[in-house]
Amino acid sequence: MVKFLLKKSYQHNDLKEVEFKDLWNDEGVFTTMWIYGKPAKILFLKSHLNNLIKSLKIYKILKKDTKSKILRLLKINIDSKKKYNHLLRIALNKNLISISLRKKIKLSNKFSLKLINYQRVKPEHKNLKYKFILKNLSKLDVSKKDIALCVNGKILETGTSNILFVSENRIYSPINKYYRGNNLKFFEKNFKIYKKNIFVKDLKIFDEIILVGSGKSVISVTKIDNNKWKRKSIKIFKKLSNKFKKESKKNIYLYK
Repeated sequence: MVKFLLKKSYQHNDLKEVEFKDLWNDEGVFTTMWIYGKPAKILFLKSHLNNLIKSLKIYKILKKDTKSKILRLLKINIDSKKKYNHLLRIALNKNLISISLRKKIKLSNKFSLKLINYQRVKPEHKNLKYKFILKNLSKLDVSKKDIALCVNGKILETGTSNILFVSENRIYSPINKYYRGNNLKFFEKNFKIYKKNIFVKDLKIFDEIILVGSGKSVISVTKIDNNKWKRKSIKIFKKLSNKFKKESKKNIYLYK
């Protein structure tokens, strides 16, 4: 069971605290951010908030002062004297802003995927329609496994992360029908990533599969449980991991 450091909900209009609701499967959006260090840093905070605002506009639940309210709630709830290594989730519907903090899970060096036939609702946005995904993740040890979402034989993303594929030192990402997370955008700025439909039947051509996201940071997949694919290299994973570590060390403190 996930252990939370913090779970709070506030009325969207006046920020009055109310009984906590996680808002899963509601009409709304969310973002999950890595918060770490002392004093606290949030990786890609500006980008996370910008993505969130765009999604709120599309779902027509953005209020003119939503961004400033979120920042105010972060300052209220984040302790400048505490050392963090947590995942901070902000979820919103038209009435509530919910904030939760859970410890970032240490991932196994032998991490695997399970292929699942499913595509998220409106996959280009981080909406709250996660009932199917949460049900499937609850059956796994998420420190060792994730689900890879596939439709019509194409792999799109995982239940928690974006997914990259490496063949002959070239990095590939699926073309569409998934959410472009902030970690993926960071790597797209720093590495040449080619867009390509990734078919399950073609997995054997890939030397590496790499997951990138707030919860996973950067992790190399060892194998796919319900497929014959197995990792052949970690060369590109090492490059991405080193670049990510450098970025996390220079990020701006939340309290500056």
